[in-house]
Order: sequence, then structure tokens, then C-alpha cells
Amino acid sequence: MEEEAGGQQAPGRRLAGRVLLYSSLILNAVLLARHHLFLLGACGDDGNGGSCCGLSWALQAAREAEAVAATDCSGHGRVFLDGVSGEDGRPGCECNTCFSGPDCSLRTPNCTADADSGDPLFLEPYWRRHAAAGAVVFSGWHRMSYFTTNAFFQSVELENQIRQLHRAVGNAVVDGKHLVFGTGSFQLINALVHALSPDASPPARVVATAPYYPAYKLQTVMFDGREYEWGGTTLDWANASRNSSVDGGGFIEFVTSPNNPDTQLRKAALGESMAVFDHAYYWPHFTPIPAPADEDIMMFTMTKLSGHAGSRFGWALIRDEKVAKRTYEYVQSNIMGASRGWAADAADGGYQGRPCSPTTCSHGEDDIFAFGHDVMRSRWRRLNAVVSRSRRRISLHKVPPQYCTYFKRIREPSPAYAWVKCEREEDEDCHEALLEAKIISREGGRYGASSQYARMSLLKTDDDFNVLLERITDLVNAEKYQAPESSSM
Repeated sequence: MEEEAGGQQAPGRRLAGRVLLYSSLILNAVLLARHHLFLLGACGDDGNGGSCCGLSWALQAAREAEAVAATDCSGHGRVFLDGVSGEDGRPGCECNTCFSGPDCSLRTPNCTADADSGDPLFLEPYWRRHAAAGAVVFSGWHRMSYFTTNAFFQSVELENQIRQLHRAVGNAVVDGKHLVFGTGSFQLINALVHALSPDASPPARVVATAPYYPAYKLQTVMFDGREYEWGGTTLDWANASRNSSVDGGGFIEFVTSPNNPDTQLRKAALGESMAVFDHAYYWPHFTPIPAPADEDIMMFTMTKLSGHAGSRFGWALIRDEKVAKRTYEYVQSNIMGASRGWAADAADGGYQGRPCSPTTCSHGEDDIFAFGHDVMRSRWRRLNAVVSRSRRRISLHKVPPQYCTYFKRIREPSPAYAWVKCEREEDEDCHEALLEAKIISREGGRYGASSQYARMSLLKTDDDFNVLLERITDLVNAEKYQAPESSSM
């Protein structure tokens, strides 16, 4: 049971309401103001392709987009303008996993549950519910230049919107920090490693605490820089530093908080390290926000904020100007700045474009964080209820309730992933054991952990989660039919 906090709205809550009301979700406010599709509802067709609001090409584009979006896929898929065309020349339904057919109405019997990807499609129903507030039309010549405001590679107005967003949510201190955009936070991983590495030998050691997000190791090894190298887990170096001096160019420690995969809020393990805090999941729909994060280097991503993974947009908040400059130069040299094209997808996230009060923005159906938390909390409850009946096959990591400054109450867990342990001795490889039960997971070894662990994603569509729950239920129910001697002592 969640505990409601009494009393009046705090000044910070009132500020959050105002920002959520008048600013867009890290978007160009001018773009939304000029092209927001809700205007179309107030305009009539003039019979010549125009309207009483003076819309012509925008109205035609809007009609095409709405016609595609309105296509019925039986609730188990969707149609996109850039989808593969069928015999009639129109884009067809793209079905959820375990569904097929022209209208996605055919369910695959005894289907394998795909719980591998962290694709945040659980927020798709939110955007369908708020279609008008999230829609945008822009011209074909929108932001064609390499440059944006003041000949920069990143928008000054967008920087302002991001700062307002963090202040409203209360999950990060933005004052005194520089902003650098990237193609998702994924690109920023190596950009920050480059920025923090010494110019000369010995190389810096890139480390993380297990279980850690695999991309830290993957990118460090793949780019194979002379200034840095993969150093393994923080535990190895913590033990070594207690016994002897450690030579090298210092440590660059990645700290994921909440952690992927076990959702724990973490701190840096090596006091002498240069720490990069990956706060991809530090949003109220995934975790309690006990206080605004105020580390020297912090990464965020739009993927887990609004669910728009395809937009590939992320940003870093960096206190030190020199580090920020080196990071920016890396992105500039690598891709000449983050793509301006992502703004079309990002504009779908303009959920503050409609009226709401501080109360409804904070707790009502118009609040994406309240919506997201309700969905993920329900999934975690349902999964726990099934797994708790397992005596010897699998177990889940524990996530305690905690007070959240955004919701102003103690909130129940709503993690993005289930960190699963296979309890039987014969299930040495949990990934393989789950695969035999028709569940696709990610191996614990990829996270620097024991193979007895595996990660299951809870972020995908309702269909994906329901199939996962079916397969987990089958796995747990099968226990009572197993001979006692088949289980581990």
C-alpha cells in the first residue's frame, strides 16, 4: 500500500506543475507552438485542401499520418508511414511478438517469450491516449543546416528545456553544469571515456561494479584507445589497492544508478576514481527519487524518459568546463553534433502541450511518470506473485518501497528489469534454463555476474509481458510434477 503525504503542495511541486504545463518535453517550444496538431481540431476544411486556419500542406500531411495511425491491427500491432507496403501499396501492420496475420489477430500457440530487449514500448499506450498532444507537423526544410542556434551544433533552446525538465522532476541539479548532446547516451559512453583519459601513458582503467551494463566493457574494448583500457570490476581494484599501490593512469568508473540489471541505487566504489553516473533510469516511473542527483558527470537518455528509443537522443550534464569541451569535441568530430532529425520523434513527447493543474500533472492520467509507474508497478506485482510460488527453480532480486520526492509519498517498486537467479545446482546457466522454458533472457555473464543469473526485460508491450508471465507460470507450475530427487539439496 502506498502512503499519501498530507499537507499542501510544496513550492517545488507548484514549480513542477507550471513547467509541466507550459514547457515541452525537452523540445523546441516554438516548433510545437506552430505545428501542434491539436490546432487541426479547431479548423474546418475549406474544400480546396486548405482550412480556416490557413493550413494546406500541413493539413494534407496530418491527414496521411492520421489515416495510417487509425489502421486497426487488432490491438496487437501498429502501422507506420515508413512501414513495408503491401500489395495495395499501403503500409501494413507490424505485429507484436507472438502475433501474426494481416491484422495481427493470429496468436502463435505456446509462443516463446522474448524478454531480452530493453525496448520501452510499455509507454506506447500513453502516447496513443494522448495522440493530439504528442503529434507534430514540420516542414521539409526544417533544420536542414549543419548548425542550429548561433552556429552551434546543438540547440540552445533545447538545452533550456532540458534544464527546466530536470528542475520540474527534481532528479538532477543542473545549475553550474554544461550540457552535451549525443546520439543516445550510448554514444556518450566513449565520448566521456575519451574526455577523461590522459593524453599520455599510462592509460586510464575503465571499471564498473558487477553486475554492470555490458556496453561499458563492449565500447572500451571495441574502440581500443591508447589512452584507456578495460580494467574489469571495481571489486578487483578495491582489493588490490588495499594491499599495494596500483600503478596506472587512474580509474574511470561507470556507476549506473538505478543499476541495469538489478535496479539498485548505487554510489562510486573507488574513491580515487573519475566517476561517470549513468542515470538512464533515474526517472519517477522506474525508481524513487530520494534527492536530485548532483554528481560531476551524469548521463541521461530520452529512450527511458519518454519511451522514444528510436529517436536516439541523450545528454550529459558535466560540471568541469574542460571535460565538457572535450566531450563536445568528440561528438562534433564523430557525427558533427546530434541529429536534428530526432526532433520529429522527440516532438511526439510533447505531453505538456495541454492544460493540466499541478495536481493532475503530478498524480493524474496526464502525467507520464504516474502512468509509467502504474504500469511497471503492476507488472512487478504480478511477476512477484507468480515467482513467490517457486520453491526451488527461480527467485527475484528484492526491491524495497522507498519515499519519492516527485510523488511526495512512499512508492512501491516498479523496476525496468527482473534480475533472476536460477536456484537449482543443475541450472548452472540460467539463460539456457530459461530458454528451455521458452523464455529469452540475457546472460548474467554479460553483466560480469555469475551465469546462474539472467536479466528479463519488463519494458516491452503488454503482449510481451503477458506471454512472459504465461511462460513463468508454466515454469513454476511444473515444479509440482518433478520428482523430489531431481531437485538440488
